[in-house]
Amino acid sequence: MPEQIVLEHVSIILQRPRYPENIGAAARAIRNMGIGQLVVVSPENCDLTRILKMATHVASDVVEEMEVFEDLKDAVGPYQYVVGTTARLGGERQTVFSPPEMAKILVPISRENRIAILFGPEDRGLTNEDIRLCHTLVNIPTAEFSSLNLAQAVMILCYELFKANSRSGQKKIPRLAERHELEGMYKQLQEILIRVDFIKPDNPDYWMNNMRRFFNRLPLRAKEIRIIRGICRQIDWYSKKCYKDGEDSKKPDGD
Repeated sequence: MPEQIVLEHVSIILQRPRYPENIGAAARAIRNMGIGQLVVVSPENCDLTRILKMATHVASDVVEEMEVFEDLKDAVGPYQYVVGTTARLGGERQTVFSPPEMAKILVPISRENRIAILFGPEDRGLTNEDIRLCHTLVNIPTAEFSSLNLAQAVMILCYELFKANSRSGQKKIPRLAERHELEGMYKQLQEILIRVDFIKPDNPDYWMNNMRRFFNRLPLRAKEIRIIRGICRQIDWYSKKCYKDGEDSKKPDGD
């Protein structure tokens, strides 16, 4: 028997939405499709009257329970898997799935993990900095005009998630590391790789993007994050020790 996605473990995150009507329409889509929660980050206008008008009384509870953050890193921090939406392709946006493909991938992940689907502002979408917080990306195919209304895009992906299923017995995805744990690891890893001159300090993001893509192909558990960070600490200690030993060896005898 096909296994369904655990919709209660999925949240929709709107990064810097400009119009309260789109927040309300997104809340209504979430209610229609049984998604777990709506999260809003640094909204340009959070007029509750206008939000509730579009949400209608049916989705008023989604608006009442909506979480609001000022910083995207804080918003995605508790999630184990983050999917970014993008209309643009190429550059840092290499691995991109269609909505049905992404929904099927999320079925086994949703059993043990909290998932965030991240949408960018209406006028420009997610920035490269935003998508570095994502494990993977999804693109909604269109004809000649690629820009969709934010609420329409939310509804399309919510619908795909609602009807997603996969074959029974698919390999179970264990509970993964939370996003804030990953970002702590990436920060420490970047610092140590600069120190040992593996990456250049003038453009670390270029090299770290390759590291992010590598680790995103094998989502890490919290225990594995701790192992990698422990290795980084040991490298840091050893490099400092080698430097100190080298400096001590330069001193004249008797100093």
